[in-house]
Amino acid sequence: MNKIPVSRTLRAVVSAMCLCISFAAAAQARVTPDREQLERKLGSTATLIESSTAAKQIEASGSKEAAGRRAQARELHSKAGEALRAGDLEGSSKLLDESSRAFIDAVRLAKPDQIADAKQRNDYQARADSTRALLDAQKRIAAEKKDARAGETTRQVEGLIAEAERQAQGGRLPEAKRTIDQAYLTVKAAIGSMRGGETVVRSLNFATPVEEYHYEIDRNDTHRMLVDMLLKEKRADAMVDQAVAASAQLRARAEAEAARKEHPAAIKTLEESTRELVKAIRAAGVYIPG
Repeated sequence: MNKIPVSRTLRAVVSAMCLCISFAAAAQARVTPDREQLERKLGSTATLIESSTAAKQIEASGSKEAAGRRAQARELHSKAGEALRAGDLEGSSKLLDESSRAFIDAVRLAKPDQIADAKQRNDYQARADSTRALLDAQKRIAAEKKDARAGETTRQVEGLIAEAERQAQGGRLPEAKRTIDQAYLTVKAAIGSMRGGETVVRSLNFATPVEEYHYEIDRNDTHRMLVDMLLKEKRADAMVDQAVAASAQLRARAEAEAARKEHPAAIKTLEESTRELVKAIRAAGVYIPG
C-alpha cells in the first residue's frame, strides 16, 4: 500500500470538490456541453474516480461507506458513457454530474482521521506479524544453542507483544506501535547476538568480507536503535553511558577500517561495538544474549 501523507488527502479533497463544483455550476446554468467537451469530461471524471490521489485515499481509508459511494460513482460514469455513445448529450452530462457528486461524497466519507487510523493499524499489524515470526526463530535458535537464559528474552518479548495488543485493542495505536517496535528490536537483537561472532554466523556463507561487514553493520544498528528506545523509557546510568560511548568509538573505527578496505578488521571491530551495546541493553533492564 502506498503511504500518502494526510495533508495530501486534504489537497485531494479540495481539488475534487472544486471539480465537482464546476460540473454542478454548468448543470445549474442548463448548459449542455457539446460532444467534444463531454468526451473530455468523461475522461477527466474517470481519472478522478480510478487513479487520482483522492481515489487512493478512499482505498487507504478502509471505509465501506466511502467504497460504496465510489462504486456508485463508477456506475453513474458508465451510464454517462453509454448515454454519450447513444447521442444523449444532456443525459450524459447529468449523469457525469451525479457521478462526480457521488465521488466527492466518497472522499468526504474517507476522512483524514480514518485514513491515518487505518495506516497506523496497518503499520502496527505488519510489525506485529514480523515480531511474532522473529520470536519463533529466536525460540528455534535458542533450542539449537541450548541457551539457558534465552527464555528470559522470550518472556520479555511475549510480554511486550501482549501489552501492544492490549493497547491496539484499546485504540491506542501510537503507543501500541512503540511497544511492538521495542519487542521487534529486542528479539532481532537477541537473534543477532546469538548468531554473532560464532560458527553459526559463519554458516551463513557470506560471499565476501564486504557482505559480512554489512551484516554486522545491520546488527550494530539494531542494537543501537534498541538502546535509544530503552533510554527514552528509562533513565540512563553511568554504565549505560560508558557502554554507548565505547560502542560509538568502536563503530567509528570500524567504518574507518572499512573505508580503507580492511573489512576483516572492520568486522571484528563492529562485533566489539555491538558487545558494548549488549552491555548497555542489559544495564537498561533487558536481557539479550551476547
